[in-house]
Amino acid sequence: MFEQPRRPRRRVLTAVAALATSLSAAVIAPTAAEATVAADTIPLTITNRSGRSDQVYVYNIGTLLTTGQQGWADASGTFHPWPQGGSPPVDAPDAAVPGPADGTSLTLQLPKFSGRVYFSYGRKLVFRLATGGLVQPAVQSPADPNADTLFNWTEYTLNNDGLWINSTQVDMFSTPYAVGLQRTDGTTVTTGHLKPGGYQGFFAALRALPGGWPGLVRTRADGTVLRALAPGHAIEAGALPPGVLDDYVDRVWDRYRTQTLTVAPFAEQPDVEYYGRVAGDTMTFTDAAGQVVTSFSKPDSDSILGCYKQLDAPNDLVRGPISRTLCAGYNRATLLASADQPYNEADTFYADTVTNEYARLVHAQMADGKAYAFAFDDVGAHESLVHDGAPQHAYLTLDPLD
Repeated sequence: MFEQPRRPRRRVLTAVAALATSLSAAVIAPTAAEATVAADTIPLTITNRSGRSDQVYVYNIGTLLTTGQQGWADASGTFHPWPQGGSPPVDAPDAAVPGPADGTSLTLQLPKFSGRVYFSYGRKLVFRLATGGLVQPAVQSPADPNADTLFNWTEYTLNNDGLWINSTQVDMFSTPYAVGLQRTDGTTVTTGHLKPGGYQGFFAALRALPGGWPGLVRTRADGTVLRALAPGHAIEAGALPPGVLDDYVDRVWDRYRTQTLTVAPFAEQPDVEYYGRVAGDTMTFTDAAGQVVTSFSKPDSDSILGCYKQLDAPNDLVRGPISRTLCAGYNRATLLASADQPYNEADTFYADTVTNEYARLVHAQMADGKAYAFAFDDVGAHESLVHDGAPQHAYLTLDPLD
């Protein structure tokens, strides 16, 4: 969606193409009751329950779906394309909307757009424009101009088929918030709230782990906890050992040299199965007719944590769905628990001694257990996403840092 001259984003909710391929059971076609086309804009009410006195700044940035232009939307929902960028990147126009003070709310208009709503505390975010488009904050880089700013974002797509809006921890765990919407029938759904004490509880649990996991935490010079990097970013920043998951991968690789891994990637098509076996340094998948459909080299930890590189997931109907399923199985450490994937018994996730501890702790602190703690956390519908075909209202709640 945006120009980012650093490691690839592992998940961006520009779900228009991905939705059509039905790669996730969580994203479904509109029902007859949802057949009404979504309005051109819908209200987004931002409620500040953070308990902080800092000025909040809000940004709505992304891609206009009708033209593919990158830009930003003002409080009225009017789209503004970004001007030409440069090399080196130049400062973007100030797209900030003053947000609500603690204990108050502010309502903006969301246009038919695919992008992010950023919010920051105490200072504005710095966005820059390269020749290829917008450069977003690089949370893993201490040289990024936003490195000392407390901020977060939600991702959404609003199109003729409705609104998809989610909270995300794919890149970092930071200041807490929840998203919600009012459905066509007037009911309201929400996701993303932490348990009471969940914010501080997450950081305390992370810091108590052995190994390099405490190195994910980033603080400001004044002692303010800013964020925990997602583990893929932490590897890039040198804060987490690059072989953190290697032992688990070795054991998975050994098992499927002599056993078959069955992947049924489509919840709505349970009879579509692919069969994986390891030979040498390759896991090869065949279909029901015995034809080879794709293969994967042995993934390193970074590929697993980022769901990319050796676990690349193109937007197709074979390799992408298989890769998504493998990525979820590696991150949740379920590939040894069952030879049938995806394995969706959430109470067994992260049970191995080698697992994505960051994702485990994120899910453990969510009030409803749902999160986007890694790129394909939507496999099996364990993600923090709400959707409606003709929503009446959207909500973003800034929660306390307790």
